[in-house]
Amino acid sequence: MIKLYTLPLFLYASLLFSQRKDSVALISEVRIDTYKKPTAFINSTKSVSVVSEDLLRQNTPERMLESINQTAGARMEERSPGSYRISLRGSTLRSPFGVRNVKVYLDDFILSDASGNTYFNSISPQLIDRMEIYKGPESGDYGAVTGGTILLKTKNSEQLSSNLSIGSYGTFNQNFNLSKQIGKHFFEIFQNYYQTDSYREQSKVLRKQIFVKDNFQYSEKGMLKGMLMYSDLNYQTPGGLTLEQMNINRKQARPATASAPGANEQDAGIRNKMILAGLSNEYQLNPNFSHFILVQGSYVDFENPFITNFENRFENNLALRTHFNFEKVMHHISLAYRIGFEGGINTMIIKNYDNNKGIEGNPQNFDRLKNASGFYFLSQKLNVNEKLFTDISISLNSNSYDWERTYPEIQTGKVNFKNQWLPNFGVTYLLGKGFSVRGKIGKGNSAPTNEEIRSSNQEFNTNLSPEYGWNKEAGIRKQFGNSIFIEGSYFDFRMKDAIVRRQNEGGQEYFVNSGETVQKGLELLLESKNFNFKNDFFSYFKFRFSGSFYQFKFKDYRQNENDFSGNDLTGVPRTAISSLLSFTFFKKLNIDYSHFYTSKIPLNDSNSVWSEPNLIGNVQFRFPLDFEKTRVNLYLQIQNLYNEDYVLGFDINAFGNRYYNPAAKRNFVLGMQVQF
Repeated sequence: MIKLYTLPLFLYASLLFSQRKDSVALISEVRIDTYKKPTAFINSTKSVSVVSEDLLRQNTPERMLESINQTAGARMEERSPGSYRISLRGSTLRSPFGVRNVKVYLDDFILSDASGNTYFNSISPQLIDRMEIYKGPESGDYGAVTGGTILLKTKNSEQLSSNLSIGSYGTFNQNFNLSKQIGKHFFEIFQNYYQTDSYREQSKVLRKQIFVKDNFQYSEKGMLKGMLMYSDLNYQTPGGLTLEQMNINRKQARPATASAPGANEQDAGIRNKMILAGLSNEYQLNPNFSHFILVQGSYVDFENPFITNFENRFENNLALRTHFNFEKVMHHISLAYRIGFEGGINTMIIKNYDNNKGIEGNPQNFDRLKNASGFYFLSQKLNVNEKLFTDISISLNSNSYDWERTYPEIQTGKVNFKNQWLPNFGVTYLLGKGFSVRGKIGKGNSAPTNEEIRSSNQEFNTNLSPEYGWNKEAGIRKQFGNSIFIEGSYFDFRMKDAIVRRQNEGGQEYFVNSGETVQKGLELLLESKNFNFKNDFFSYFKFRFSGSFYQFKFKDYRQNENDFSGNDLTGVPRTAISSLLSFTFFKKLNIDYSHFYTSKIPLNDSNSVWSEPNLIGNVQFRFPLDFEKTRVNLYLQIQNLYNEDYVLGFDINAFGNRYYNPAAKRNFVLGMQVQF
């Protein structure tokens, strides 16, 4: 049953809006980066959402789920604490864990490897100061993905702060951040320690992270940036349950069967150590020409004791991005061109052993996998009289991999995917101040990642093809006075050879191409500014509502003798609605009251099993205390306020009907942030 707690508050606040307004900048005037192609949000041709500091504050210490799920068209899932996946318009079809088919950048640097996989869970939420989420193909600037792109931004202003919090299930979080301008250098040092026992058995999490950056303005024309990040993540994986098992005991880990031991017995989990370092340089050659270059490398040490085996992975990654930029401002016309290249190489050594209760046993298979990808891109950005804005781009994308089995027998192979020309064209027209309409069409292509080519069944799936398709969309953005902003987007994405996950009887996954899908959807956002009521009791109020309304179908999908054509796309809810109401009382006490509604979800391709819809409520209290030059921000977060039984991340197409990963019941986080 859906609880409509937000409606009376919304109606009451609406009566006050016409009386009290503040004078802060319009939402439509927020500027987005679009990877060094800055523009006002209202003028952007792209389907983009900005995750502000206010939304980032909604996150619990271990994840960015609450802020991402406040974004229409974006969905973050938690199969178990530490195991997250992100879908932009339905892309978790192919993600048993991790982030795939979504390109992720951290400031100038590239978090995604050459095959398209991203260890998103290695990033502490408190490191991030802002996010930009681009939905749908953006191949002209970001390469070959069909899901979308996420830009993560760290601090760009001075700050000295420390955070300490505790919570339910033995949760402890601590971080420290120093951002400081010293001469021509802007430094940031960030450190985080997080641990929790979590709600279920076999689901402890421990994460340690250090991040250092230096932005060096060595001349008026040049900026050199350096970054070093180390992350050590260790989390247990309790595994999926059947509906009967979940109803008997929601906290249990996957139990043993007659043919396989349980998750506890095998100490199932992930141990991931990653170091990433890079340098970038941006130089203004003359008033019209500039050049950007980035080089980076990373190393990953990955262990995965699983029910059926113990896997070790050792990864080396190298990446390069460079582009020349031309900008010219003429009478009533602004024109910009960019031509460049981005590419990467990922080399992975994989060793699988028997899992003897969390200890490596006899060897099973040893393999090497090398993935190389890259794209050349050309883009044009045009602004005519601050009315008409276009963004036209095209990229030539390549992807290949070679593989070698070194044990128990020698086998080798190489696969070259066909090069893809991927065009994108977007146009926005400003009908009036704070009122724009836009249209966009683009092609996306996404090759299988390393974990899909060589998945946990330890077989090389050389027949797996890239998925690709055309996306068409239209949108409208409207600002009402200086108070309320609305945005609506409709898209129609036709994808062919969609990659879908399956499981065998051992719980190991493998992937298949599932024919053609038709993905149509409407995404809405309604947001206000912070209204100043000039009242000592009820001082400020603002709200945000977003919704995604999807009709995702398999158009042509047959598996053996089964015809799934016309079925709903697996793992994608038809409706997702979120709300955030923010109150300030006594000019001090801040209360954030949020809700997340998710409709039922098909859990297998045959649509024979569906999840139950759910409505989850959260509340957060924040209160600042000032002591001379120091501010102490006290906060209390209560998650799952109504104590609902629900699942935050399903195992789709799971063998033996083990679809369910129960989420925590009502829980809390109590903490303080000290700003010096």
